Amino acid sequence: MQKTLKSIGVLAGLSLLISACDSSASKETEKESVADSTYAPVETQEANTDYKPAFEGQTRIAGVKTSTPYDVKVLSEGLDRPWGIAVLPDGRLLITQKAGTLRIASQDGTLSEAITGLPEVNSNGQGGLLGVTVDPAFDSNRMVYWVFSQDTPNGTLTAVAKGKLAADEKSVENAQVIYQATPAHKSNLHYGGRILFDKDGHLFVSTGERSDIVTRPQAQDLNSALGKVLRITTDGKPAPGNPFEGRSDARPEIYSYGHRNVQGLAFHPATGDLWEGEFGPRGGDEINRIEPGKNYGWPTITYGLEYSGKKIGDSIQQKEGMEQPVYYWDPVLSPSGMTFFAGNSIPEWENNLFIGGLSSVHIARLVIKDNKVVGEERLLAGEAQRFRDVQQGKDGALYAVTDGGRLYRVGKK
Repeated sequence: MQKTLKSIGVLAGLSLLISACDSSASKETEKESVADSTYAPVETQEANTDYKPAFEGQTRIAGVKTSTPYDVKVLSEGLDRPWGIAVLPDGRLLITQKAGTLRIASQDGTLSEAITGLPEVNSNGQGGLLGVTVDPAFDSNRMVYWVFSQDTPNGTLTAVAKGKLAADEKSVENAQVIYQATPAHKSNLHYGGRILFDKDGHLFVSTGERSDIVTRPQAQDLNSALGKVLRITTDGKPAPGNPFEGRSDARPEIYSYGHRNVQGLAFHPATGDLWEGEFGPRGGDEINRIEPGKNYGWPTITYGLEYSGKKIGDSIQQKEGMEQPVYYWDPVLSPSGMTFFAGNSIPEWENNLFIGGLSSVHIARLVIKDNKVVGEERLLAGEAQRFRDVQQGKDGALYAVTDGGRLYRVGKK
């Protein structure tokens, strides 16, 4: 089913808190610099902490507003707890559903029947069928790669699998698990779960540190795959050229470490840099620019608190040898899937980062210049949906899925 939402004209004097389904502005407003501080930060709630940012603009940056007219459409409401989106070469969307099946959505929102044949998932808590990507040579090999939470005798873990999408698109053939992020743990939280191909044909995969106090330190442990960004081959082996290659005290598949729960990965279209979004605890959700071998600090440094309100560890936010987030939120965004906008269909969005917010029930737009955030906007906040993933389609529009089963298209009029 398709439903066109009411267009909302956005004039220069309106509050940032309006989530524009359509927006328009005068020519004068269109020429405004994205770094213009006319607008107040979009966050108006009190922070959970009194922690000071490490540098100006690391949080609560000035607001921006989209001036180019655009449409928002609900293409479908028939998905069952969707989690990840992969864009097929023909422009259709391959979407994971948490319970363990795939669906294909056409650009008008028509949904295929459930695609089966994948290994069984544990869909309790935050587990299930998670991120998905397709082979760069999908047109010829029809290979699909995905992340899921897998049961083992010692607990659950984040696993990576691959298989061939059958010609009739009803099943995945010859599915096989190629990598397991050990150790397993008896928890149903913090699996991470995004996956994408790099320019060399290798896979970046994100994991979580499984949330529990006892597993948190493994985010700092180079002999554990928990709380990491990994880089592996399509056979699940450590990718050549990884930063810890050849070291006896570290797993060679590790690309970066010190992460809490990474549900967002995206490449910057201009620089090629890998960017990441991860959940903080109570406050301290982060956006990071990932560099090989770097330590991103969790749980040693954080801008958040325990959910109980207690401080975490030594309650420090900076430490030598640990990277600062490019940007953080307090209160939290709950950042899930994310994508950079490429192309000029909406010129002011070019190279902006769009992040699905769960508890914050909006899509965050971050304007980035010289690897710093210079503006923030909230989109679709009026929809009151938990946005699980957002990706850019072949037509230049953004496509987003929500925990409630909706598929949205956000694009130029």
